[in-house]
Amino acid sequence: MDFYERISANALTVEAHLNAYLDTYAQQPVVDAMRYAVQGGKRMRAYMVIESAAMFGITIEQSIWPATAIEALHAYSLVHDDMPCMDNDDMRRGRPTVHKAWDEATAVLAGDALQTMGFELVLNVHAGSPDVRAELAKTLAKASGAHGMVLGQALDIAAETAETP
Repeated sequence: MDFYERISANALTVEAHLNAYLDTYAQQPVVDAMRYAVQGGKRMRAYMVIESAAMFGITIEQSIWPATAIEALHAYSLVHDDMPCMDNDDMRRGRPTVHKAWDEATAVLAGDALQTMGFELVLNVHAGSPDVRAELAKTLAKASGAHGMVLGQALDIAAETAETP
């Protein structure tokens, strides 16, 4: 299998895993918004997780959990980034953003739920030993919180609203 075939195969596997996991939630509008938010994209983050894990002999049955978690966290960041109080985008990946397809409250809740879903995924028993799962959760928290992605978004907003001399 060449590089592009592996990317495509991994993307399909991750998409199926995301959908199967979302199927475990109650059928509610916020879950529909979550499902909408995770659709599309190349799944490069998940691909890097799966392929990096494979280099260390970790099977896809184990690496799919953190790979899917990365995609859930990425989707959460996009949902929040698109909000009127942030970048105020109306379109994402060629279709209306979550806050346009639903409403702002549902978008905030869907984003929040995708973030917590990411932690559910890395803490799943199939993601590795208790020590591995704890390290995955700690790493994910640091990378997505005020030491990482949230700080980056705050700096982005500050730069956009700063007065230029």
